[in-house]
Amino acid sequence: MKKATLALFASALLIGSAIAAQPADVMTPIRQFVDGFNSGDTHSAFAAYEDGDITIIDEFPPHRWTGPHAAHEWAADYEKHAAATGVTDGIVKYDAPTRTEIEDDLAYVIIPTLYLYKEHGKPLAEEGQATFVLHAGPAGWKIRSWTWTGVKPHPAK
Repeated sequence: MKKATLALFASALLIGSAIAAQPADVMTPIRQFVDGFNSGDTHSAFAAYEDGDITIIDEFPPHRWTGPHAAHEWAADYEKHAAATGVTDGIVKYDAPTRTEIEDDLAYVIIPTLYLYKEHGKPLAEEGQATFVLHAGPAGWKIRSWTWTGVKPHPAK
């Protein structure tokens, strides 16, 4: 009886700690990154990323950024590309995830997106989606990688 009570107590503790250890909403760092991009708050956007090697894939050259400085390199290349092509007023609108898969400390999340911007003053739009891979660590979910997939730009309505 003593062993059964001890086993039951230990199980309750383990279940309680497993529930307490569940990371926060996987959308938290995604919102933090996109909202930081939209507002120009790079500090907040960069804080959404995991420390260590990350990967970003996007539509402008060099199309792929990897390593511990990938987020900063992507942001610098985005700015260079925007300046070279006359892009201003870029903002990303997004909706609730269309797919979320969570397995232990990894998550795979797809969100619908709409990238609105001006190119040489002409309003353009790109419907697409962003796919994120996140990792749950001591600080909660953080972005490990993401990719943008979208249609060709067209005049915004």
